[in-house]
Amino acid sequence: LEGNEAKYLSDCISTNWISSRGKYVSRFEKDFSFLHKNRKSLAVSSGTAGLHLAIKSLGIKENDEVIIPNFTFAAVINSVLYERAKPVIVDVDKNKWTIDVKEIIKNITKKTKAIIAVHIYGNPCDLINLKKICKKNKIFLIEDCAEAIGSKYNNKLVGTFGDCAVFSFFANKTISTGEGGMIIFKEKKYYHRAKILRDHGMLEKKKYYHKEIGFNYRM
Repeated sequence: LEGNEAKYLSDCISTNWISSRGKYVSRFEKDFSFLHKNRKSLAVSSGTAGLHLAIKSLGIKENDEVIIPNFTFAAVINSVLYERAKPVIVDVDKNKWTIDVKEIIKNITKKTKAIIAVHIYGNPCDLINLKKICKKNKIFLIEDCAEAIGSKYNNKLVGTFGDCAVFSFFANKTISTGEGGMIIFKEKKYYHRAKILRDHGMLEKKKYYHKEIGFNYRM
């Protein structure tokens, strides 16, 4: 941490904007959207919170199946289990260490609703074939970009291929906010759903009106 971090923190303290509604959170979201083809960005408290919100906002529920790789951090499987969906664990490619497309095809069923593609250590998955599989089977593609901010596939940033993508800003990641994460969405309807769920299920235009159970996942 050798840039303007201390200056910005001091600004937050001196202006009393130390929580989720300060100018730096919205500025971060805006800049992140600009970087990723203007997809809608939502800052969250952690990458894990982002994965959970992605699962929830896409409508994945109990007994739905989500295909995940067997080589990744526990947050991936936990985010599926939070919604009582069924994680279907498949092997990774021995050379790339990312989810094996051939194994995915073997494990798709009528209950499959999504694939979580983890770009492990910044190494992109086979996104072209993953998109083809998802389109053919009408399932969601969630990109886990926790370790892959700035990584590119076919000269395009990862996170811009799937229905949504999740990033982490934990202290060991490419850039850090200490704790924190970001979700970017292809479709605005899922972004707005996640935005409500992020803030205790409170409606955007009706403050302190909670239509459903939500979470305290704000950054």
